[in-house]
Amino acid sequence: FQPGRQSETPSQKKKKQKTKTKTKKTHLSALFPDVVNCMQTDNLELKKLVYLYLMNYAKSQPDMAIMAVNTFVKDCEDPNPLIRALAVRTMGCIRVDKITEYLCEPLRKCLKDEDPYVRKTAAVCVAKLHDINAQLVEDQGFLDTLKDLISDSNPMVVANMVAALSEIAESHPSSNLLDLNPQSINKLLTLLTALNECTEWGQIFILDCLANYTPKDDREAQSICERVTPRLSHANSAVVLSAVKVLMKFMEMLSKDLDYYGTLLKKLAPPLVTLLSAEPELQYVALRNINLIVQKRPEILKHEMKVFFVKYNDPIYVKLEKLDIMIRLASQANIAQVLAELKEYATEVDVDFVRKAVRAIGRCAIKVEQSAERCVSTLLDLIQTKVNYVVQEAIVVIKDIFRKYPNKYESVIATLCENLDSLDEPEARAAMIWIVGEYAERIDNADELLESFLEGFHDESTQVQLQLLTGIVKLFLKKPTETQELVQQVLSLATQDSDNPDLRDRGYIYWRLLSTDPVAAKEVVLAEKPLISEETDLIEPTLLDELICYIGTLASVYHKPPSAFVEGGRGVVHKSLPPRTASSESAESPETAPAGAPPGEQPDVIPAQGDLLGDLLNLDLGPPVSGPPLTTSSVQMGAVDLLGGGLDSLMGDEPEGIGGTNFVAPPTAAVPASLGAPIGSGLSDLFDLTSGVGTLSGSYVAPKAVWLPAMKAKGLEILGTFTRQVGSISMDLQLTNKALQVMTDFAIQFNRNSFGLAPAAPLQVHAPLSPNQTVEISLPLSTVGSVMKMEPLNNLQVAVKNNIDVFYFSTLYPLHILFVEDGKMDRQMFLATWKDIPNENEAQFQIRDCPLNAEAASSKLQSSNIFTVAKRNVEGQDMLYQSLKLTNGIWVLAELRIQPGNPSCTVRLSLKCRAPEVSQHVYQAYETILKN
Repeated sequence: FQPGRQSETPSQKKKKQKTKTKTKKTHLSALFPDVVNCMQTDNLELKKLVYLYLMNYAKSQPDMAIMAVNTFVKDCEDPNPLIRALAVRTMGCIRVDKITEYLCEPLRKCLKDEDPYVRKTAAVCVAKLHDINAQLVEDQGFLDTLKDLISDSNPMVVANMVAALSEIAESHPSSNLLDLNPQSINKLLTLLTALNECTEWGQIFILDCLANYTPKDDREAQSICERVTPRLSHANSAVVLSAVKVLMKFMEMLSKDLDYYGTLLKKLAPPLVTLLSAEPELQYVALRNINLIVQKRPEILKHEMKVFFVKYNDPIYVKLEKLDIMIRLASQANIAQVLAELKEYATEVDVDFVRKAVRAIGRCAIKVEQSAERCVSTLLDLIQTKVNYVVQEAIVVIKDIFRKYPNKYESVIATLCENLDSLDEPEARAAMIWIVGEYAERIDNADELLESFLEGFHDESTQVQLQLLTGIVKLFLKKPTETQELVQQVLSLATQDSDNPDLRDRGYIYWRLLSTDPVAAKEVVLAEKPLISEETDLIEPTLLDELICYIGTLASVYHKPPSAFVEGGRGVVHKSLPPRTASSESAESPETAPAGAPPGEQPDVIPAQGDLLGDLLNLDLGPPVSGPPLTTSSVQMGAVDLLGGGLDSLMGDEPEGIGGTNFVAPPTAAVPASLGAPIGSGLSDLFDLTSGVGTLSGSYVAPKAVWLPAMKAKGLEILGTFTRQVGSISMDLQLTNKALQVMTDFAIQFNRNSFGLAPAAPLQVHAPLSPNQTVEISLPLSTVGSVMKMEPLNNLQVAVKNNIDVFYFSTLYPLHILFVEDGKMDRQMFLATWKDIPNENEAQFQIRDCPLNAEAASSKLQSSNIFTVAKRNVEGQDMLYQSLKLTNGIWVLAELRIQPGNPSCTVRLSLKCRAPEVSQHVYQAYETILKN
């Protein structure tokens, strides 16, 4: 006994000892039998500690954990609802298979318990049990019981039910467990009622569930918006963002002429502004979401510019994000205010922030034409400060202003040239070289300026070397007599002394152009340049629509869809904004969706190749050689003799357009192996409507073909084919090392393609590939990649990398790997859709040498997900009416005519589709399946 300290009672000592035991790092599994005996206690606090112990150690002692089952079952019938809930919660947390089967009966009772606290706990327990044993949950009917809880009188039970179903749906992305549709209006009303009464996290689950619902028309959308709007004033920022997500989605269905639309815009601004008064981390999340909202609907925050002005104590990540949003909101009305603010920022001490501020001034000039002169004046003032990094950023953005407004602000070039010696960053040096080359005719000493850069050519970055090469060629075409020696020098440096393939290839192209056709060289090099875009950093529209559907989640912070950063793609659902209704100002065409497609499954139109933005891979590949759809071959990329073909005859001649210049042809040693035009790129991802897991189907698999011969890939030979099994698409590869060195570090990437095919996992070659060794790999594919219409439609361009090099090849995939398992229409829908599709979309084909009867053909086609809807016999001919659906939601209807006993064995095929460009490839799939 120590003086001044009170003695502890035995119960206090016991509790203290238990707490110590709980918090110690020591492994206490040896005490399992003794702790289980303590479960019989009536003391709730002690019972909680025992249950906590069981959750932690049951996995290491599964056989002994069975001893606790009787007590769990008994506690599930205890008069105290807290104990009943505690028992069912703990049983759900014990991840031991032997215990889960005993959990079913107590869980069933608790789901129908009289106390709402027990019911809400049991609802979450269903999700936990589903994670341990999904089949058991489905067999025992727990999902149906869980769905019935939507009509529960307690809002927290409803919220937990939604949370549990959402959790379960993540492992089955294609399933619609809650089944919200315009017919289930009672479910919708229950959710909206529960929204007002449950806790904040319950509200988030319900709002997220509502965001997945597509209203039947604009009136229902408005009604839901009215019920959700009060959540905007909630204290929890997560509730606010979830409410904003619902409103942003449903506003798509509202006409801009409605008074309510304007009211809603006004109501959305204050909660978003309020989020910016939180701590910096929350501010950043809010700003990333606001960035998306402003790109979609800038009118929401157009009067709130001052909120985004930077505070002196903002962290740098908040400052940069605010700056980005300021540029997006800049307009003629507020540009003076914005420019004054940006000029102030350019004098700050934070270098990164100052750089971004100077760039922002340039972006303002490009975005708001009326402000361009004031922006240029501001940039010149900043250049006069002689602060090195400010000057360099200013020169970079002035180059962009020259691109946007040619022949307007060139008077400032003299000021820029004064600062030439202070430039030490590659981007600024490249920008200055571009300006000198582009306006060489206005700069008296342009040749001296460019020659000063040429002195340290090999020490420059690739970006500067490429720009210098182009700049000097431009100068030569404008002042040929004065700069012949200079251009010979730079071409020699680029082609003979450089080991950079990009620089070398560009040097050879210029050399060949100048040697053979100077007029063409002028047309190419001095061609009029397209004006640069006002907003080059906007997120592409389809991706933006998808990200709006993920407001308040990690995807909205990364500005990437979940498929880009969620490993394995589990739980990733491709989302899209709802279509506008007929009463909206831009009603969708009735051609958009086939009558057979359920709501929300409108097939996307594949974007055309001509009007597409940046390319993911920029592969220099053409389509493979024509042939049968399953015979794939690598692209033939023979060496192109750029320097042969009559150059000698031009030596000493005077080329037209360049007076008196004897131009020496380049040496013929290092000729680039291949030159091709880069393929255009896709605007957007298709809305992925894959059906998830289907039935096991024996879909036809073509034998492996050589895709990449060893002679074209430094000893790496690739054979491959495509398969579809149980709803999953795979690329089956056979890699053979025919080189003399070991191959490692394999990786694979696809170019954008017509159906968004992309690797769903990395290329796994688990051990180094030794010489003469072969390895078989099955690469899972997804259909959520970037989309670009290819020619032909089923062309796939692939890049494979290993420790030696990157190799490109191209192949054709059979379209039947994209036929999904839920492609069967009912008869009435088939008839209505067939009539609805215009007759000009019908294509007729013949399949010769096909000796199958109707039964055999139907069975064979069904194994590849081509489903027979109806069959009849007309005048001795068997007629099969069939339907199939592609992974992007496009339906194809078919009529197959088979003449029994026909000696020519010819089958006639009619295809109807809203996207007629797929018909030829569907026919090839039919022919392949029926003949193999």
